[in-house]
Amino acid sequence: MASVVIYSTTFCPYCVRAKMLLQRKGVAFEEVDVSGDADARQALVARTRQRTVPQIFINDEHIGGCDELYALERAGELDAKLSA
Repeated sequence: MASVVIYSTTFCPYCVRAKMLLQRKGVAFEEVDVSGDADARQALVARTRQRTVPQIFINDEHIGGCDELYALERAGELDAKLSA
């Protein structure tokens, strides 16, 4: 199973949607909550050049956010990435 990391906040509805999709697929993931954590937020920006959440990585490949995750699912490409 793939290594999945999701940068999120507790109050982000897109984070909830992304995590729900991963949970429905039975995928374990590491969640990095950047809510109120300036160091974690800076690490996110350094890694992705993005300040928005969620930011999702599958096997260290930056997938993007919730929209990109669902686009992979609609295209039938998400399962292949998750099984690699």
